[in-house]
Parts: sequence; structure tokens; C-alpha cells
Amino acid sequence: MSKIIEGLKYSESHEWVKVEGDVAVIGVSDYAQAEMGDITYVDMPEVDDEVAAGEEFGALESVKASSELYSPVSGTVCAVNEELEDAPEKVNEDAYGSWIIKVKMSNPAELDALLDAAGYKAVIGE
Repeated sequence: MSKIIEGLKYSESHEWVKVEGDVAVIGVSDYAQAEMGDITYVDMPEVDDEVAAGEEFGALESVKASSELYSPVSGTVCAVNEELEDAPEKVNEDAYGSWIIKVKMSNPAELDALLDAAGYKAVIGE
């Protein structure tokens, strides 16, 4: 059974969001990393890149597959987790401790379209 954390927002494409003021900290769910297997590469945008809700911003690559990452919110990338460049396996070790990007949100109301923990459990069938 996958770990799902109360208080985070989730997208149906398996990204999680932790809100810190007007910044969205974004990563992938424990369910997503488990489905992918051993993650070997994390493709991330550059700081100051614009992202749009529902649009691709990067990808995860594993020994089994490659999977696109979709931004749950719109805004400007204000940080990328550079640790993942040399140690992508950190996503497997701690999906919720290994954020991928931070986005200064341009439209925080987009958070209302995301799922809470119970809604995400229903999506993944747990």
C-alpha cells in the first residue's frame, strides 16, 4: 500500500503539492515512484522557466519506463532540486522528502482543482 500524506494536494497524474505561502513545492507520489521502479534520471526545467497547470515540465526515467511530469499549478520555477541530478534514486527512497521543483504560483486558485489525500486514494484504488 502506498504512502499518502494528509495535508498535501495531489494531481491525477501523481504529482503532489505542498503549499508554502505563494510557492508550490512539487514532487511525485510514493505510488508513482513505486510503479516506475528504480529511478535513474530526473529531467527538470530551469529556474525562471514558466510552467502551466496540466502542462509537462519534465520527466522521470527508470529502468522500466519514462514518465512525463505535469505541473499541478501555473507559475515561475523558483527552485529545482539539484540533489536529484546526481542522486535520482532519492525519489525512490523518500518520495515526499525529495521534491522536484518549486513554483511561485501565478494563480493559487488552481489548487482548488487538485485532490486531497482521500481523493487521491480513490484515484489509485486504495
